[in-house]
This record gives sequence, C-alpha cells and structure tokens, in this order.
Amino acid sequence: MSFLLDKIEDELEMTTVCYRPEGLEQLEAQTNFTKRELQVLYRGFKNECPSGVVNEETFKQIYAQFFPHGDASMYAHYLFNAFDTAQTGSVKFEGFVMALSTLLRGTVHEKLRWTFNLYDINKDGYINKEEMMDIVKAIYDMMGKYTYPVLKQDAPRLHVEVFFQKMDKNKDGVVTLDEFIESCQEVRTFLFNFLEFFECVINMGA
Repeated sequence: MSFLLDKIEDELEMTTVCYRPEGLEQLEAQTNFTKRELQVLYRGFKNECPSGVVNEETFKQIYAQFFPHGDASMYAHYLFNAFDTAQTGSVKFEGFVMALSTLLRGTVHEKLRWTFNLYDINKDGYINKEEMMDIVKAIYDMMGKYTYPVLKQDAPRLHVEVFFQKMDKNKDGVVTLDEFIESCQEVRTFLFNFLEFFECVINMGA
C-alpha cells in the first residue's frame, strides 16, 4: 500500500491535467486535496476505470502488478472492502478520493480509524485474533515467499500473538477502536498502513 500511495503523491506533484469531475468544489471542501490534485486523481481513476467506478477485480489487477512474486488477491479483497464503505461491490471516484484523503492527508486519529476498519473484516466494531491473522497472512502472501525466504512458516501467527496481546488491554479476546488507538499511540513506531506494518513486523524478527 505504501508504494501505491507514494506513487500517487509523486503524480500529484508532477502532473498537470485537464479533467474536471462533476462536484469538484464539493470534493475539495470535503477532502484535503486541492482542485489540481483532484484533477490528477480523477484522470488516473478514469484511465484505470473508464466506467467511472472501481470494483474488486480492478483492485486485484492493480496489486498483482505491484507484487508479481506473491498473491495479492486476498489483501486486495480486504482493502477493497475497506474502500467500499457502503458494501455495494463498487467504489465511485468520490468514495475513492475520500479514502485517499484520509490515508494521505488525514490526522493520526483518522488514519488509525481507517486502519481499524480494515482490520475489522466483519464490520462488527471489534477486531478478533482471527481477523488480524487473516489480514497479516494476506500481507505475507502478497509479499511472496521468495521476498522474505528467511521467515519461518509460523511467523504470521507469532507476530499476531504479540501484537494482539499488546492491543487487547482488558484481555476480553477482542480489540476495540479505543484499545487499537491507545496501543498505536503508545508505540510511536507503529505504522498506519499494512505494507508498512508488515515491514515493521519483519524488522522485529521471527
């Protein structure tokens, strides 16, 4: 995810465009992007999604290009579900750019809320150990076994155990939003998106 966001940031800095989506002024008021930046994002969105909406399959195709040595399909599935807040099976430009605004320009609290939503796969307001395991395993699969061949096979489970124990403050078997935010703010090196999270886990060792 961090590579994709960096690429978007680079394009925002370098590209000039002529596209102007409907409701640009409203989006500018609702996001942390300028008119020019919204135009850049709109052009890229329309290039990838001429129909004006992005679906899960498109997410999978994009991530497959970024991670050719792994299987990014499950991570793309979970990420798409986080973008698809209305659970309609598709994301319009407005919803896409609102999420990017949070991820690229949001406050620490906003980023953590968004990240919590990504972990909360069944959207019940809690993160359980199985959900955390599903996300972390999807990240390992996406990075590919040849990318980090020194990792032990049970490394995802061990890392989930460590992080879950730190986050589940009252030891009731689930992590609430408050517990999640508190834990992440206590650990200053905690990173807000999942590729960076994965890199942090790798650095801790198996």
